[in-house]
Amino acid sequence: MRLIEVILLALLARAQDPSCKYLGSAEVPDLSKEGDIIIGGIFSYDTLNIEVKHEFNVKPTLFKCKRKNYREYKLARTMVFTIAEINRNNKLLPGVTLGYRIYNACGDTNILNAALAAAAGPENCSSARIQALIGPPSSGASSTAGKAIAPLHIPLISHLATCDCLSNRKLYPSFFRTVPSDRFQVIALVELLKYYGWTWVGFIYSNEMYAEEGAAAFTKLARKEEICIEYITQFIDTAPEEHVLSIAKTIKTSTAKVVLAFMSMSFFRKFLEMTKSENITGIQWIGSEAWIITRDLATVGSVNLLQGAMGFAITECLIPGLRDFLLSLRPSDHPESSFTRVFWETAFSCRLSVNSSSGFSKLCNETEDVRTITNDYTDMSESRTVYSVYKGVYAIAHALHSLLDCVQGENPITGEPCSKKDDIQPWQVLRHLKIINFITHCGDKVYFDENGASVPQYDLVNWQIDTKGFVRIINVGRYDASLPSGQRLKIKQNVSIVWTGNQDKVPQSVCTESCLPGTRKALNKRRPVCCFDCIHCAEGEISNQTDSVTCIQCPDEYWSNENRDQCVSKVTEFLSYDEIMGTLLLAFACFGALLALIMLAVFLHSKNTPIVRANNSELSFLLLFSLTLCFLCSLTFIGRPSHWSCMLRHTAFGITFVLCISCVLGKTIVVLMAFRATLPGSNVMKWFGPSQQRLSVLAFTLIQVLICVLWLTLSPPFPNKNMKYYKDKIILECDVGSAVGFWAVLGYIGLLSALCFVLAFLARKLPDNFNEAKFITFSMLIFCAVWITFIPAYVSSPGKFTVAVEIFAILASSFGLLFSIFLPKCYIIIFKPELNSKKHLMGKMASKSL
Repeated sequence: MRLIEVILLALLARAQDPSCKYLGSAEVPDLSKEGDIIIGGIFSYDTLNIEVKHEFNVKPTLFKCKRKNYREYKLARTMVFTIAEINRNNKLLPGVTLGYRIYNACGDTNILNAALAAAAGPENCSSARIQALIGPPSSGASSTAGKAIAPLHIPLISHLATCDCLSNRKLYPSFFRTVPSDRFQVIALVELLKYYGWTWVGFIYSNEMYAEEGAAAFTKLARKEEICIEYITQFIDTAPEEHVLSIAKTIKTSTAKVVLAFMSMSFFRKFLEMTKSENITGIQWIGSEAWIITRDLATVGSVNLLQGAMGFAITECLIPGLRDFLLSLRPSDHPESSFTRVFWETAFSCRLSVNSSSGFSKLCNETEDVRTITNDYTDMSESRTVYSVYKGVYAIAHALHSLLDCVQGENPITGEPCSKKDDIQPWQVLRHLKIINFITHCGDKVYFDENGASVPQYDLVNWQIDTKGFVRIINVGRYDASLPSGQRLKIKQNVSIVWTGNQDKVPQSVCTESCLPGTRKALNKRRPVCCFDCIHCAEGEISNQTDSVTCIQCPDEYWSNENRDQCVSKVTEFLSYDEIMGTLLLAFACFGALLALIMLAVFLHSKNTPIVRANNSELSFLLLFSLTLCFLCSLTFIGRPSHWSCMLRHTAFGITFVLCISCVLGKTIVVLMAFRATLPGSNVMKWFGPSQQRLSVLAFTLIQVLICVLWLTLSPPFPNKNMKYYKDKIILECDVGSAVGFWAVLGYIGLLSALCFVLAFLARKLPDNFNEAKFITFSMLIFCAVWITFIPAYVSSPGKFTVAVEIFAILASSFGLLFSIFLPKCYIIIFKPELNSKKHLMGKMASKSL
């Protein structure tokens, strides 16, 4: 590299030496025209070099080429057209005429020779040197040319070199391009794969710098964006046929249905030629920008192979007047061009002169019309590459305009003295190229960033091939990297896209099918990140999106539905009148209350009979009334809990039961006092007469009322949504508020019950035909047994069964009291009236005393 710099610096000094001359023959430009400022061009008219074996005993000759590239010739003519258009523009470069020298590089092999020739100029040392250079087309050739002319600070603007490696300003300080860097192409390709959900792809690239750099960038970014590459293989054009067949077999047997071919056009053409017999179908091809707009590739491979291919291409624009200029070509337009003569003679099978070596016998009369032939030169359907050349030439013109701008003797941008058109240096053009910013007639912005890259914009194209094999490349979208993330890729909604196999449905290419709503993705450590397992969301969790990474926990009052894709309100549960258990408890409560009222009516009707009077009729009436309330208070436990029902159910239950137990306790004390009063000298009854009995019942009840008031005042019961017992249900219950208050109410009832049981037990053997003590003992035994078993059942019962247990305890203890104390008496009153007499009562007492 150091040797090349020395050579170039010597070339730079050559123009200042009037005695300089070439030691050998100078490279002659194929197309040239003198002007005040010269722009150079390097285009590969010819490709596919003929290898020449050098013996090194004679001066080596340049490589010869055997294939004509008419597309490159069209690009060179586009440069000529653009310079002529600029010369006609009196506003852009007034008083300045641009000239050109365009060299045929004959493929990449002679690029360095063409670049040095362009930098050195023609054999006439006094001729002006070029101030900027357009081309070469490929990244490898641009790298060679860029390194060669970098020491001379000559700007090099490529119209097709896309390798991101050329953005290295240390190696290529004077390189620019009017196409986006492959870095942006890779980003766009990855975004396209993400847009259609193609996360499982194959990747093929060729053994060239353009493809190798692109492959490295793509694999790195794809891994970052969680796009998995099932296989990545390199196509080597010089490899044996077995190598190519193994690639074809990999494509056919893999599960990836989307394959990205990152190759230049020539490599992909050869790949199609070598795999044509393998019948590769069902693949959605994604092409790199280098080949995606080359229509004639469809004639190399089968039509079905490339049907529906997609890729990003540089933006296109129709250039007014260019078509007529290209199609009006005449050999006399470029008499200095050897390639023009070859093009003409080959296209029309004639020779332009008698001395022509074309081998055709017919002489050309130059009346032949280029419009009558069909080749890459006359193909006007592709306007992308010519537009790129067009923008490159205009970029140099705008840089010259900025350089030559003069206001009051100095440049308004740099502040330096004004430059003259015959004293311009390449480094000055280079500096002003960095600051240009203009808009083309198609509305596209043209400027270069700090790395020499242009505005990163692409057209998304789709191959649509009809039954006759005609290829239409349709713009179906656009990618603009200057827009914010998420808005860069836009697919046209009014344009239909054709997919591989003429399908109208987007093909799928994933390692694992998408996880449906209700499931989540779980990584499988033994497989790539794109190959995952779909796990059903747990109960109470949902995922309402496809390919959800996590499941979302439902809010407290919601639960997941059966499909786990939606949170629905939890079922609320409480003991209601509509269900069987609630209806049965309601029936038993009403039956108990009705039975108590019937017994009360019987007792009221027989209030003057000995059996009623002997057992303290007033307390009996009050006890039956309280039992009725006990049955009815159980109804407050059924139904949807509310603030008032929660306070009422516990306080009503506590007060009515204390009233009931107080009456039983009073009756028990009366029995004991009555038999104590029969002893000689005893006047105990005067201390527990009717007034004292009523007062004791009132006192015992008021204590419970006081406890309830304190409970309701400090921490009353309240309705609560209990979500502890069931995950999918909400238990509507009454929270006791203060556990101390609740257990104080129950404890007070238990205390009175225990006291009543002890007193009744002591009085169970007292002589009396109608002694209630034994009945009270039995009833209190039932009462205590029910409420002792109630405690563990209440604590362990879930949900509405807690309420049912409490109601059952209330009804069971109430029925126990009612049946044990009053049922025998009612039986005698109704069915054995002869036993309801004072004689029978006294007789029993006398027999007992004997």
